[in-house]
Amino acid sequence: MIAAARRLYLLAVLGGASLATATLAQAADTSPWDDDLQSSARLIAAPASNTPEGHVFRAGVQIMLKEGWHTYWRYPGDSGVPPVLDFSKSQNVKTVTVMYPAPAKFPDGAGGQSIGYVGDVVLPLRVVAANPAKPVTLSLKFDYAVCQKLCVPAKAELELALDGDDSASTEAAISIAESKVPKASKVGDGGKFAIRSVHRDNATGKPRVVVAVASNDPVTLFAEGPTPQWALPLPEPLAGPLDGLQRFTFDLDGLPPGEKADGATLKLTAVSGGKAIEAAFRLD
Repeated sequence: MIAAARRLYLLAVLGGASLATATLAQAADTSPWDDDLQSSARLIAAPASNTPEGHVFRAGVQIMLKEGWHTYWRYPGDSGVPPVLDFSKSQNVKTVTVMYPAPAKFPDGAGGQSIGYVGDVVLPLRVVAANPAKPVTLSLKFDYAVCQKLCVPAKAELELALDGDDSASTEAAISIAESKVPKASKVGDGGKFAIRSVHRDNATGKPRVVVAVASNDPVTLFAEGPTPQWALPLPEPLAGPLDGLQRFTFDLDGLPPGEKADGATLKLTAVSGGKAIEAAFRLD
C-alpha cells in the first residue's frame, strides 16, 4: 500500500500519467486528464501576464499521444481533421485565443501530406476575463483526431479555474509551447529568416503562387486560405537563381465553390532551423 501510494504521488508530481479516477487530488494549475484510447488531454495554467490590452490569463491544452500516433494542426493538409475547441460554456470569459506551435508535415499514407504534431503538444491559450474582478472558469469541449495508419476521433471535456498564480508548476510547458508559435512578420521583411516576396505566376497556364524565403537552413512552408473551407496545396520547392533564397510554389486550387482568389488574404507559415514566422498577404 505504501509503495502504491508513493507511485501515485510521483506520477502526479511529474504530470506524466493520466489519473484513473476523479477522486485523486488535482493541482490547481491542471485539470484532470480526459483519456481516450490513443491519447489524453487536459487544461494547464501558467502565471497571468499584464499587456497593453489588460490582464491576460495564460493557459494551454496539453495533448499526450501514444507512440507512433499524431494529431493535426489548424489546417491538416491533404487529409486529416483540424481540432475543434468550444469554450462557450466557460464562465466570466470574454475571449479565448488559441495559438498553434509550428507544425511539421508527414505522409498521410494515401500519397499525400498531412500537417500536425507527432508526439505530445501544448496549444497555448490567451484568456481575457469579461469582468476582471470575478473568478474565471475555463470550460472546453475538445474534438480532435489522432492517427497512425488509420484515424480515430477523440473527444475531451475539460474544466479549470484560472487564478493567474505565479507559482504554476506547468509554466515551463506553456512557455516552451509559446516559444514555438510562429512570430508575426510581413512579406518583404529583412533579416536572415524572412518571407522576402510573394507573387502570382500564370506562365504555366494555371494560376499559381511563388514565394521566396530567406534562410540559411532548410525551410518548410505552409499556405492557408482566409477560411477553413479553403484547401490550398502544400507549397513545393521550386528551382531558382542562386541568390540565397529558397523558392516555393503552389497552385491556386482547393477554393470553396463560388470563391475567387482575387482579393483574398492568404497566410504563409515558414519553419526553419527551429524558428517559425507567419505573414499574411493579399492576392491582387
